[in-house]
Amino acid sequence: MRKTSVKKEKLIVGRKDKADFPLLRIRNIDVKFDTGAYTSAIHCHYIKEVVKNGKKKIVFRILDPDHSKYHNKLFSASDYRQKVIKNSFGNSETRFVINTEIVIFGNRYPIDLSLSERGNMRNPVLIGRKFIIGKFVIDVSRSNISYREKMKAKKK
Repeated sequence: MRKTSVKKEKLIVGRKDKADFPLLRIRNIDVKFDTGAYTSAIHCHYIKEVVKNGKKKIVFRILDPDHSKYHNKLFSASDYRQKVIKNSFGNSETRFVINTEIVIFGNRYPIDLSLSERGNMRNPVLIGRKFIIGKFVIDVSRSNISYREKMKAKKK
């Protein structure tokens, strides 16, 4: 007997969009879909591993004070891991990776984000292949597809 599988239709995204990270209290932040990156990343200006009551955790602040979405909230996570990641210059660096949620096209997805000091980069969030595969197809000639749909739905 032959197995049949139902293929889920992939959503089309542009090279850039805006997304929400509800657990990080960030809405409509610029994201870039980057097929050259395996892991997704978010810019943080403060990242530190601490030990409290004998247990390790990381504390971090998303974005930096110059960013319009910055809110100075100190986040902490005890469920994290460290991973060696090649940066955009090809250099390996060890980063902390957290699991959180992203909302795009009104759908909530789990996503692993590496915490990175990306202050000199144009895009505060990169969405890598690990997240993109199986969900999205990228049309590099377009941008903000999900965000435009969201704004149209709000007007109705």
